[in-house]
Amino acid sequence: MKFVSEIHPPSIIAIDGPAASGKSTIGKRLADKLGYLFFDTGLMYRAVTWLALQRRLDLGNEAAVTTLAESVPIEVQPASQPDGRSCDVIVEGVDITWETRRPEVDANVSAISAYPGVRRALSAQQRRIGQRGNVVMVGRDIGTVVLPDADLKIYLDATPEERARRRYDEIIARGEIADYDEILAKVIERDRIDSTRDVAPLKVAEDAIVVDSDKLNAEEVFQQILVLCKTTHRPYLGFMS
Repeated sequence: MKFVSEIHPPSIIAIDGPAASGKSTIGKRLADKLGYLFFDTGLMYRAVTWLALQRRLDLGNEAAVTTLAESVPIEVQPASQPDGRSCDVIVEGVDITWETRRPEVDANVSAISAYPGVRRALSAQQRRIGQRGNVVMVGRDIGTVVLPDADLKIYLDATPEERARRRYDEIIARGEIADYDEILAKVIERDRIDSTRDVAPLKVAEDAIVVDSDKLNAEEVFQQILVLCKTTHRPYLGFMS
């Protein structure tokens, strides 16, 4: 038997950043490249919102919604079906992946995600999944709160103007009508809310690597982050017979 030392890519990768910075797009592609679970933590807030609606809870009752978030385990697993989903969201053995995208969830998830008790409860659930490893986790407080010991922390940034332009272009490309100034105002307001909330505000972790995507396209951002994965390693120490 001999002692061996191997080098592996980072097992736990945290990607944070403001709204419309491209976190989900880059995170999903990176997870696919590495064969990891892609976990957009916003899905958990959507799951709790859907559950609260299903159970006819008063969404303005923070205590009731917090109790729900604390009591119902939510599982996030690799996508089981090739129907466009990035992963499976499972609650009490039921696949609710697409239910989390319903219009009534869209209309209420922001209010639910602002509750400090809900954020604390879901951070614990996210941590439970993230600490299993082989995961790319995306959000606004992953490197600072959920997984402060992540092997690699990336903060993906861009100016509000650039993020608003990208969102505007996406809407126009779908053949829909969009107002750039209105989108920009919403992006700026979302930044204000995210960065000033009392619990887990959006900020750059001290040991995060900031990737400014203002002058980069999606492919260039992906390649830059892929290089970071190749140069940030975690050791594996063990014995071989």
